[in-house]
Amino acid sequence: MADQEEDFSSLPLPDRFAHKNWKVRKEGYEDAAKAFGATPNESDPIFRPFILDSGLWKGAVADSNVAAQQEGINALCAFLKFGGAQACTRSRNATVSPIVEKGLSSTRAATKQSSLEALLLYIELDRSDPIIEDLLPSLANKQPKIIAATLAALTAIIHAYGVKIVDPKPVLKSLPKAFGHADKNVRAEASNLAAELYRWLREAMKTLFWNELKPVQQQDLEKLFESIKQEPPPKQKRLLRSQQVAIASSTAVEDEVPEAEDEKDGEQPAEVEAFDLAEPVDVLDKVPKDLYENLASSKWKDRKEALDAFYAVANVDRIKDGAFDEIIQGLAKCIAKDANIAVVMVAANCVDVLAKGLRKGFTKYRGRIMGPIMERLKEKKQAVADALGQALDSVFGSTGLTDCLEDILEFLKHKNPQVKLETLKFLIRCLKTTREAPSKPETKSIADAATRLLTESSEVTRSGAAEALGTLMKIMGERAMGPYLEGLDEIRKAKINEYFHTAQVRAKDKPKPVAQPPKSAPPPQKRMVKKGPAGVKKPAASVSTPQEEAPPPQPKPMTSRNIPSKVGGPKTGLATPGTGLKMSKKLTGPGGVAAPNIASPRRNITPPAFEEDTFPVPKLGRGLAGRPLAKPTPTPSETPAPAAPPGMASAERAELEELRADKDRLQRTAEDLRSERSRLTSQIHELQHQNAQLIEDHTRDVLSIKAKETQLVRARSDAEAAEETVYKQQREIDRLKRELSRTIRANSPAPQDSRDHIYRDTNVNGNVHHPGVDRYNRSTSESRDVGNERARSYRSSPSEEKENSGVVDGTQRKKINTENTAGVPPPMSREVSGVRGREGVAEVVATGEPVESWKRAAEVTSQLKARIEQMKAKQGLSRPH
Repeated sequence: MADQEEDFSSLPLPDRFAHKNWKVRKEGYEDAAKAFGATPNESDPIFRPFILDSGLWKGAVADSNVAAQQEGINALCAFLKFGGAQACTRSRNATVSPIVEKGLSSTRAATKQSSLEALLLYIELDRSDPIIEDLLPSLANKQPKIIAATLAALTAIIHAYGVKIVDPKPVLKSLPKAFGHADKNVRAEASNLAAELYRWLREAMKTLFWNELKPVQQQDLEKLFESIKQEPPPKQKRLLRSQQVAIASSTAVEDEVPEAEDEKDGEQPAEVEAFDLAEPVDVLDKVPKDLYENLASSKWKDRKEALDAFYAVANVDRIKDGAFDEIIQGLAKCIAKDANIAVVMVAANCVDVLAKGLRKGFTKYRGRIMGPIMERLKEKKQAVADALGQALDSVFGSTGLTDCLEDILEFLKHKNPQVKLETLKFLIRCLKTTREAPSKPETKSIADAATRLLTESSEVTRSGAAEALGTLMKIMGERAMGPYLEGLDEIRKAKINEYFHTAQVRAKDKPKPVAQPPKSAPPPQKRMVKKGPAGVKKPAASVSTPQEEAPPPQPKPMTSRNIPSKVGGPKTGLATPGTGLKMSKKLTGPGGVAAPNIASPRRNITPPAFEEDTFPVPKLGRGLAGRPLAKPTPTPSETPAPAAPPGMASAERAELEELRADKDRLQRTAEDLRSERSRLTSQIHELQHQNAQLIEDHTRDVLSIKAKETQLVRARSDAEAAEETVYKQQREIDRLKRELSRTIRANSPAPQDSRDHIYRDTNVNGNVHHPGVDRYNRSTSESRDVGNERARSYRSSPSEEKENSGVVDGTQRKKINTENTAGVPPPMSREVSGVRGREGVAEVVATGEPVESWKRAAEVTSQLKARIEQMKAKQGLSRPH
């Protein structure tokens, strides 16, 4: 037994791996694991036989003895961990399948854990695709436990590395078959795998397998997904070996490494889209043949139906790249020139699905379609604006901010306010969704364009410009945006800061690497240390700059040199500036150069470099050159640089402090002036805005006043015209009254002699009866009534006169014609005939002038008729017979 044990330990490890005795194999596995862990690097000779013969690992992983198998898998894990990428690639093809069949389905928990660790190490050392390809065939195994173990391994792999490392598409395609398995353990592991995939992919995963599931299975998964929606986005738990090397090599400062990793991890949970998982679809083969013919039709219904048919074909998750030039040209024409907005909306939807389906392949069409879409933003209907905006967002998603920025800035200057506003909204959406921060020139152009829009008359446009600046500040940082906001007033700055705090962006702030310059700060300090002991006159530079005052070794040479100096004795003579001036004129070289440094201490930086190389003769004059040439000043109240060299005179030190104080005062003054200037500039802008508003209000008031004055003038002219009309009517009424009175006087009874001579009739009572006078009185009263009617007609309106003229004429005609009825003679003739009848023939015979009396009566009658006609003519009552 002892001989056999010695023989076993003396055998090479490959021979012990292939030994018939399971104990020998088990001990060989254990010794191999220890030997692998003790190697210095991956190129150790112990790895070579196991790399060349991968069959050794196949037997170790699939060992018939469960105890030996466990140690064999542990040895494989050590081999992979210390053997590197070559150990992984050479042994992978021989070990993955046995691990799945024998290791993952083992009854021992330690064996299962070691098998899973081996699979994770294979992915860590190389990549995941070969491992997934070897695992998926096991899902068709006849044994349910192997299928369930494989699904559990896939769940653990995706949980450790995430979908960025492991391609989820082949796994998703195999899920429906697992959900249809008869074994409940397989279905349970399939549900766990689907839940893990949902943590990473969310709703995008449903595009590949969801329709193949039964409704009951879909409902169960939806209930499972509801709890996952509340969880935070997952992160990669385990890094690849390549990622570990990259992180280790990029760590210049150890403290900054975790922060960089955290930032990377923060980017990884980005939601995977359906485009990344879908298979490309050849849309060009499915395009209707009459598409271009119908797009050129004069009927809008034909154009809309053609676009609807193309939309149904192109509405897929991923489109295979092809020649879409003619289709893009037709869509651009419909968007730019079609008068029917329904056609425009469908064309915009087609552009939307094309851009989403092609992604990077749509970049070459951006220049032809983006301009017409932005030009059509002038439509005021919100539905059209939404469709065009969605198309623009998809175009931006397929290209980038740099590609679209030129067109955006151009349309921000558009004369149409609606186009300008919608373009500004599109810019804000681009800044919020872009993953790459704009460059400095792009930042300047965006900030300048938005700043110009802050002075627009529309409140919506001004708010949009402030939101654009706040979003840009969120990306670039407050410090980078400070120069662009310097001239703005406090109200606008407050609004921009409000949008800055509420904005949510995806882009990173690239100016953060500016923190690297402090790393290069130590080299200047080293130079200062070297210059300090090099020459005696090194402290001269320390007088001028605070950096050179800091090193403590500098005062020591100065004290050792200044003690034996001649200046130490006559130090009291420094109070006389004349002597110092004469001595400085006599000295040459570095001593003479030091004199002007009193007036300009900053220039003391340069002389030390020359003083080190010059001969040491002027060293005696260093104290004389350091004497103050200006008037002596009292000691400063505060000395901000206590490390000043002790060899400097008190007057020189005081003047230096005074100059520093003057410099600080000037800097504060300049800062105050700059702040005052920015405040005044903002006030100027505000006053200009108020002035423009006041001018507009004044113009509006002036126009209103002029309109009121015009109305007032018109009212006055109408009132004057009405007064004149009333005055004329009053005069006409007075005239008619006078005329009526004259008419009445004129129609008074005729002279007594004529009437007595012609119309005398004596009745039995002795009274004289005049029938003609009675009739005349009746006619006079009728004339008076006619005059009153005429006066009333003047008071009535012309329309009333016209409407009532027929009635007046009818009544007058009736009154006049009642006396002239058929068979009745005129009044005078009746009177004459009555006289003749009453007086009889006796009177005619008595007078002897019957013919003359008749003639005279006829003349009087004709005169009366003529007078009546004249009266009627004067009153305007004459009518044609």
